[in-house]
Amino acid sequence: MLGVLVSLFAVACPSGGCRHGSLTPPNSPPPLRQRKAAEHCVMPPHIHPPGGIHLPLPNSTTHHLARPVFLCVLCILAVLLPPASSCPSPCLCYSDGLVVDCGGRGLSSLPPLHLLPPGSRSLLLANNKLASLGASAFANLSSLEELDLSNNYLDNLPAGLFRDMSNLTRLTLHNNSLTVMDRELFQVGTVDYTTPCLVHLDLSLNGLSSVPLGVLDELQSLRWLSLAGNRLHGLERAAFEPLANLQHLELGHNPWECDCNLRDFKHWMEWLLYRGGKVDAVECTLPKDLRGRDIRGVPIEMFNYCLQLEDENGGGGGEGSRSGQGGSPPCSRNGLNPSGATPISDNSKTDCVRARYRPVSVRRAIGTVVIAGVVCGIVCIMMVAAAAYGCIYASLMAKYQRELKKRQPLMGDGEGDGEDREDKQISSVA
Repeated sequence: MLGVLVSLFAVACPSGGCRHGSLTPPNSPPPLRQRKAAEHCVMPPHIHPPGGIHLPLPNSTTHHLARPVFLCVLCILAVLLPPASSCPSPCLCYSDGLVVDCGGRGLSSLPPLHLLPPGSRSLLLANNKLASLGASAFANLSSLEELDLSNNYLDNLPAGLFRDMSNLTRLTLHNNSLTVMDRELFQVGTVDYTTPCLVHLDLSLNGLSSVPLGVLDELQSLRWLSLAGNRLHGLERAAFEPLANLQHLELGHNPWECDCNLRDFKHWMEWLLYRGGKVDAVECTLPKDLRGRDIRGVPIEMFNYCLQLEDENGGGGGEGSRSGQGGSPPCSRNGLNPSGATPISDNSKTDCVRARYRPVSVRRAIGTVVIAGVVCGIVCIMMVAAAAYGCIYASLMAKYQRELKKRQPLMGDGEGDGEDREDKQISSVA
């Protein structure tokens, strides 16, 4: 360590002065107080100490080297300290700047994020008073992997807010005032066409009444999603079909209306459960006969009337109109028309209808096939048993009839002999 300080001293102060930030130039005369002290301490050149020892006389170089030593040390510390103090003033940095904690500071606006340590991975802004964010609030923060904005007053987030955060894996927006979400809100990493890495998304305890189509299309890597504690009445199945890797979904504490609008989403939840995913209880609020029941336990036969309503409202369109093949073209994931030649404009995207995912429920289909097979097997066994019983009974009856016919002539001969014997006995007596 001493060698490092000596080398830094030699670089910073090669001629006795400080190169960076020195308050006193190296060639300037010393202050008056220092000159007086030097004159008081320096012995005259004609006076020698006793014992014949000759001391070296101080010269100007010695004065210049002794004077700025303290200033050079300060310069060295100034060079060394800035990398360790590059954390925004209201925040605390941990783990060598990898975690920046700005939570619970009462912030109404974002701290100077350009002062974040290079390579920061976690930015915690929870428990503040943030009400709005600019579209470029998180620009040039591609190294962040976790962003916590929970327990604030955010009511609207601009489109493309997280566009530059291509490495973001965990986003927490718990307990805010969000009522709507822009379709391009979660478009992460679209600048260089990389796949978004978002794995954990928490939107619980907000005021969301719907999940727009397309808002989750870019989150193919998402595994954990929470929409609990909002104002959701129903959800579109097409909005969740792009989540191919989803494993955990929280939907509790919402005023669900278990009607025809939720039927297709119920099928999608059953498909998620069949894949091994987890969904918490979805308790119905309406209609009254289903209030308090979990829609996952409601038989699908209770939604059969929805097909009749679709047929009546479809105007004779049939299955083609319900599947999106009637009046409007089906939507494609890559934004191209069905031929794949030219992209569809934004105005025409609203006119397309997403095709229904089939099969509706593999688990229910497999269960139906198994039950039908068991019932058919039992019926076949019963029919075989009845046929065998009938054959055996018929053979026994035929054998009995044959034996009975054989015995009838013998019984007739015995009766005739008995009558002859009686006549003979009567004649002998006479």
